[in-house]
Amino acid sequence: MESPLVISPAAEEATFVLQKVQPALLGLMDGSVSTLAPLFAAAGLTHSAHAAFFVGLAASVGAGISMGLAEALSDDGAVTGRGNPWMRGLITGGATTLGGMLHTLPFLISDLALALRVAYIVVGVELLLIAYIRFRFMKTPLASTIFQVIVGGGIVFGIGLWLGRIGAGG
Repeated sequence: MESPLVISPAAEEATFVLQKVQPALLGLMDGSVSTLAPLFAAAGLTHSAHAAFFVGLAASVGAGISMGLAEALSDDGAVTGRGNPWMRGLITGGATTLGGMLHTLPFLISDLALALRVAYIVVGVELLLIAYIRFRFMKTPLASTIFQVIVGGGIVFGIGLWLGRIGAGG
């Protein structure tokens, strides 16, 4: 009689990280960073919190669908052990949308200057959260992950502000 397969806690954690955390982190990073430039460019170009909100909403939902499908169609998980492709796609797409929406929601505030200040704070918190997740689950040293995430996000953020100013003629 065969004994049931026993999976070690370390193997369970590795599977969880590979099949759940990594797709969520991928989506959160993409949603947080890829929507920064269009959102802040739209705010600078239109001087309208309302318009910026809808650009951020469109960018977040569009990116979520794109990333979700890309992850779901990338492999079936049989060879890589990455798990059910549609579950990974759902996780990645949902996290991408969430990552984009977190700093889009402040633009529901009609005062653009206040919405921008709140969004700047939210972006900083998002980037620190991403750094912490990388540190906690991907075992990346905290100082280097904070540096990498802040620099990468800062570059995209700056490009968005710059393009908004150029487009607005300033």
